[in-house]
Amino acid sequence: MIKMAEQRSFKEQVMMALENVVDPELAVDIVNLGLIYNVELDDQGLCTVTMTLTIAGCPLTDYLYEAINEELMGFDQVDKVKINLVWEPAWSIDKMSREARLELGV
Repeated sequence: MIKMAEQRSFKEQVMMALENVVDPELAVDIVNLGLIYNVELDDQGLCTVTMTLTIAGCPLTDYLYEAINEELMGFDQVDKVKINLVWEPAWSIDKMSREARLELGV
């Protein structure tokens, strides 16, 4: 019998792992905040995370990058992590999950 984790796609597994990366100012993970736009893995083991931040010049950028890297380097398929920081489409409260909105009271 195949374990449930093995049935999930790499992207689904990565998104679940990234739920462990919590924005310390908001106490909500970066996936439910809607900051992660895409995750791709190439044949050389480079995992590219396309993401945004809630504000330009976010003081937590380095912290988030390190936490993302730590989570993703735990995957056997990943040899290197690249963060592709984008500002389009711009982040808004609409990108947050229902759970995150409820938790933050918005």
